[in-house]
Amino acid sequence: MSERQAERGGQSRAGVLYIVATPIGNLDDLSTRAAKILSQVDFVAAEDTRHSGRLLQHLGLSKPMVALHDHNERDRAGGLIDRLQAGESAALVSDAGTPLISDPGYVLVRQARELGVQVVPLPGPCALVVALSAAGLPTDRFTFAGFLPAKSGARRTALEAWQRETATMVFYESPHRIADTVADMALVFGEDREMAIARELTKTYESFYHGTAGQLLEVLREDANARRGEFVVMVRGARDVEPGGDLDVDRLLALLLPELPVKKAAKIVAEVSGVSRNELYQRALALRQER
Repeated sequence: MSERQAERGGQSRAGVLYIVATPIGNLDDLSTRAAKILSQVDFVAAEDTRHSGRLLQHLGLSKPMVALHDHNERDRAGGLIDRLQAGESAALVSDAGTPLISDPGYVLVRQARELGVQVVPLPGPCALVVALSAAGLPTDRFTFAGFLPAKSGARRTALEAWQRETATMVFYESPHRIADTVADMALVFGEDREMAIARELTKTYESFYHGTAGQLLEVLREDANARRGEFVVMVRGARDVEPGGDLDVDRLLALLLPELPVKKAAKIVAEVSGVSRNELYQRALALRQER
């Protein structure tokens, strides 16, 4: 029986795990199909049952709910698979957006696939796609890195691994770390790297900030309101060339240093080579000390 036939019969399709994307802010963004599936399934597996319960209440629905989050998913997935294999249908939802995208659900979906349980995804809201569509940065190629480490040292190390990435990079960040994260991005990628930040997508105070890493850091430090909400941080990739290429960056720095301050020389070489300005600044300091 197809999903359409099941819908016409007014019953949910047995033994199917539906991946249901839910609104990231505006409840009107829930699709008609998603609402229909939520009304038909036997139970809902939710990251936070209280949060998702309000969505069901908004739809006028009352459904059995099971909490499925990062702390219990490995222990609980097996029992949910047993219910699906016994003929029940379930909707997997996260607090907002598409499940598994920096949200729980991987263990459950992986086990369902391995055991032959049908998994049906429903397209819908996803913060990273929504943010990219309006950011004004290249979208022909992008890479999603989710949340960065909470501690600055580990965060900088993680960013350094992305230093030469040429595709647009997309990160999620929380309000209490957004300023520190952008500060680390300015340090690792350079203050002149183009960025965009999306805040509170689809909500009342939705905002987009666009500029260099240095400019956006200044905005975040000066405006407390700009640090409130949930964030998608997008960073334009490095120049689409092998950083440094055949260019002798040390020789170019050596030629510029007698004429320019270290910071200015590093900035110019970074622009023509694709090498991080911070890295070049350190190399320039070393060259100057050798003189």
